[in-house]
Amino acid sequence: MIRFSLVMATRGRTREIAEFIESLMAQNRDDAELIIVDQNEDVRLDVVLAPYAGRLNLTHLRSAVAKANHARNLGLHAARGDLVSFPDDDCVFPAGVLNHVARAFDADAVLMVLTGPAASPEGGLGSGRWRAEGGAIDAATVWTSVIEFNLWLRREVALALGGFDEAMGPGTPIGSAEGNDLVLRAVQAGHVARYDPALRIVHPDKRLSEVAVARAAVYGRGLGFALRRHGVAPRIWLPFFIRPLGGVVLSLLKLRPHEAAYYAMTFWGRAQGFVTR
Repeated sequence: MIRFSLVMATRGRTREIAEFIESLMAQNRDDAELIIVDQNEDVRLDVVLAPYAGRLNLTHLRSAVAKANHARNLGLHAARGDLVSFPDDDCVFPAGVLNHVARAFDADAVLMVLTGPAASPEGGLGSGRWRAEGGAIDAATVWTSVIEFNLWLRREVALALGGFDEAMGPGTPIGSAEGNDLVLRAVQAGHVARYDPALRIVHPDKRLSEVAVARAAVYGRGLGFALRRHGVAPRIWLPFFIRPLGGVVLSLLKLRPHEAAYYAMTFWGRAQGFVTR
């Protein structure tokens, strides 16, 4: 019996996938399947996955469409487990995380969506702003409660919602916030969604890195688009525009032009997304 279906969209990475698989196998559960949706134009993953044949429930799918959400939805439709999640191809599962998730869903039959924060490999939290307290997710709290690689849903709910919006996410001009969008659609459909700050997935913290600056605008566009799409109140969306402007000013005062560029592009992207229909 498959309890967990883990759908991983990947493109360009190899070593990190092996590291994730090792962390999955260390969970010591035989009720998890890993569905790799391979968007590479070559066969680089064949040598990575070959050592794990017969050692875990592994499905290797290929997709010629280089969009993360297209790949995730392909994997979702191939999933067999009661619970589905979408780990990034550069994240790692801490010990016991699948047991943690199973206990949460077993303890609450009406729970349909469970989320948690990102943990930095260096310790503490990373990859964004996180609310300190756990609890129900709504239109006010979803923005500090969701990241795609630590998002767990009952499979039938994910399918009923149509999965991720394929016009959003990596590989599209609206490059982020697809997880927030999916969770809000679940909440609006009447499903119970909860954030657990103790449920953590390890992921590289890329804030203010060269990669982050390069894609700050496209990621910002995703958040701005989601804020506008779901019609949240000004008291919710306004801080997301004020904070990056404050970051620009403080960074310039500290003579940190690299950081100023990151905050400026984040603001610009959010503004673009907010007016996108």
